[in-house]
Amino acid sequence: MVIFTNMKCKNCNESNCIKKGKRNGKQRYHCKSCKCNFQLEYTYKAYQSNVNEFIKCLLKEGCGVRSISRIINISTKTVLSRMLKISKAIKIPYFEKQGCKFEVDEMFIKIANGENQNWLIYGIERETKSLIGFVVGGRTKENIRQLIDKILLLNPKRIYTDRLNIYPSLIPKEIHKRFQYCTNKIERMNLTLRTHIKRLSRKTICFSRKQEYLEAHLRIYFWG
Repeated sequence: MVIFTNMKCKNCNESNCIKKGKRNGKQRYHCKSCKCNFQLEYTYKAYQSNVNEFIKCLLKEGCGVRSISRIINISTKTVLSRMLKISKAIKIPYFEKQGCKFEVDEMFIKIANGENQNWLIYGIERETKSLIGFVVGGRTKENIRQLIDKILLLNPKRIYTDRLNIYPSLIPKEIHKRFQYCTNKIERMNLTLRTHIKRLSRKTICFSRKQEYLEAHLRIYFWG
């Protein structure tokens, strides 16, 4: 005989739950509505409802993966897996304002043992500093083209870059400007990123072991 309880599901908030045995001496419940299994209290802190939000806040405040692991008292593998899960759930906002001015720049980053040259290539709208998009990889024409093509769809009034010789072949001459002080805002953002994201800091033992973790961290920082 199935006995329903007054317990509300933690997933769908419906009161259509039944008891489903015990684990480590704690009662478990099964929701008939969303088929979710849950319990009121978890021994392992990673299962607490506010952990993902806590991880997001700590990532934005410059904590590394090991630091977060020590603070929350969960494993580093769990922090990494949650970071990937959180980033995949983020919906990237679409910038649709036409005729704006943009700044594009590249920032050197370290991944794994540093044998390959890796860069964060990204662009911002000059007035609001809204991120248009980013690419992680080599400072090649193919990678830079991905970002420039995205900006060109917005009919930019002007695109400001540094003196990297790849840009003139990708940006129409009439809207492209290269000058010593024309990328001040994005250069300042480079410093902010290195301050807020520990894995981007210079002269540190912190670095990304895999590109997917760095991209996930950046998605959370920019749009999370």
